[in-house]
Amino acid sequence: MKIAIVDDHDLVREGLNVVLANNGAVNVDKFSNAMELVSALDAGHRYDFYIIDLELPDLDGFVLIEMIRARNAAAPIIVSTVHDEIWTLRKLLARDVNAIIYKSGDGNEIMTAIDEIINGNNYYCEAVHKALAAASDGSIHPTLRELEVLSQIAQGKTSREIAASMFVTDNTVEAHRKSLFQKLGAVNVADLIVKAFEKGYLKRNGTKR
Repeated sequence: MKIAIVDDHDLVREGLNVVLANNGAVNVDKFSNAMELVSALDAGHRYDFYIIDLELPDLDGFVLIEMIRARNAAAPIIVSTVHDEIWTLRKLLARDVNAIIYKSGDGNEIMTAIDEIINGNNYYCEAVHKALAAASDGSIHPTLRELEVLSQIAQGKTSREIAASMFVTDNTVEAHRKSLFQKLGAVNVADLIVKAFEKGYLKRNGTKR
């Protein structure tokens, strides 16, 4: 089992490495920034698990997730973070990350996450479940493309303008809009935006996080 750890804090990297080593993991590569991992992937390295932080010195962790998945669509990704904001969780869920654990939790939880993924399940720590429950999370999450459309709707753009910026047809944008209205239970654009804020899909400056 090959594992990649990406975190710019030495203590976190080494701490995770110790936990993994104590549980039999011997093929662990540690990276202090995103591009070190990307370079390794482009050189042909592949990993069974990717454990990544969201705050990295060179790339946003969400961008790194997309870069990993572009190279390995089925890559099991575990996010280890200090961020518990609902918009962060929703954005991670929209990207279908396999596990979310908090750095403030039990260090051995990383092994629980790996075991669950091996058994075909996703793993979100108890604090994540509580945060989602508090936000009344019972809906189907918008896809990444739908979130992009949502962001541009919030900016006041028309369907034609959105289609041009995304290089898709007007009909495709309309299909995304219809899906957004259904998933958020909105009756008009104003209601859609209000509910998107409430559910954490939009920041207060009107852009998608």
